[in-house]
Amino acid sequence: MNIFFKKNGFVSRESFELTSGIELGETILWIDLFEPTSAEVNYIAHTYNLDIPTKEEREEIEQSARYWEDSNSITINTYFLVRNASELVNETITFILHKNILFTIRYSEFKVFDEIQAIVLASPKNFEDGFDLIAKIFEARVEKDADLLESAAKETRILRKSVFSEQLTDHDEMLERLSNLQELNMSVRDSLFDKRRAITAILKSNKADIDTKKNLTIVLKDLNSLVEFTAVNMNALDNIQNILTNQINIEQNKTIKLFTVVTVAMMPPTLIGTIYGMNFDYMPETHWEFAYPVVLVIMILSTIFPIVYFKKKGWL
Repeated sequence: MNIFFKKNGFVSRESFELTSGIELGETILWIDLFEPTSAEVNYIAHTYNLDIPTKEEREEIEQSARYWEDSNSITINTYFLVRNASELVNETITFILHKNILFTIRYSEFKVFDEIQAIVLASPKNFEDGFDLIAKIFEARVEKDADLLESAAKETRILRKSVFSEQLTDHDEMLERLSNLQELNMSVRDSLFDKRRAITAILKSNKADIDTKKNLTIVLKDLNSLVEFTAVNMNALDNIQNILTNQINIEQNKTIKLFTVVTVAMMPPTLIGTIYGMNFDYMPETHWEFAYPVVLVIMILSTIFPIVYFKKKGWL
């Protein structure tokens, strides 16, 4: 547990073990529980008389499970993006605001928390209570989401150019890149929707002060613009998918057309060979002196003629 508290106008950070107890009184600003044990969660819940959600409650998507408040506290479960192996996934973080103290419960390492902790220690005057902290955390996370979307938009433009400019030889790779970009946009959009819902609820609460609501209103405007940006990105990706699908279909049609021409070109010589392969007793041509070379020439000409014809028609 990392505990941030104010003392003599400065913010200090202390790491506490479960057995050491917490005796910092009303100076506490933030208690950050990173990968806490059940015993640590129970200790905080008992010490501050908090109703801390279970793992199952944290993952529920109903509005009542993502945000609720009582006379003393506000509880928020919201998505933050975190990199898991090679992909970005949404993980739920629990924020609890209780008597102006911010409690955060998280089970993954988030860079935004390290950045906020550094900012809090460097600029203690900007943080009077937990509401100032949560507003800054949301602001920093939304800025990172904006960076992700800008990067995705850049990759989308590159992908669109490659669809038109390159000779498509590896459709699987192109489709994989497209799928990854779609997945990224959907993950960011889900995260933005969830944070927007939480911020909107805080703005309606009478527990937040005017300055906090002012800062969160600005963050909410940024969120709304980012949500619109994700919609634009998704439409662009859908358009690329349609173009790529059409190009794949065209390539397949060309292949089918080529096989069709070859099949038609081989039909006349096949017919000729079939006729003269019949075992009739009386076939005058078989007794001609130049019958064999004549038939071969006819078969070759009957193969060349359809090819020339289809070429003039633009099939080849």
